[in-house]
Amino acid sequence: MNVTAFSSPVSVKHGSYLVQEIVDLAGAIEFLEEWPEDRRSLIHETALRACIQAHDGFKPLDVARDAFVGFAKRAGILEDPEAVMPWIAASNSGGGQAQV
Repeated sequence: MNVTAFSSPVSVKHGSYLVQEIVDLAGAIEFLEEWPEDRRSLIHETALRACIQAHDGFKPLDVARDAFVGFAKRAGILEDPEAVMPWIAASNSGGGQAQV
């Protein structure tokens, strides 16, 4: 069992068309560390610090997840997983096989 896995994934926009699912602390930390420096804020810094402290065992995992969600909301990149799922769900139109 992964003790750094979030209770539920956090879906965030990554670029204009890509939605990324963040499932654990490592993913959240990586996402926050790759965030453009010119777009970083106190909320970004707080979320990154919370995730690192949770990774090191100094904060509960749910506090880190909540901080990451707060950052994503403020940055305008939080996606509703219900809205994303129809786009990534498997198609029932032939199972991916080409019709000949």
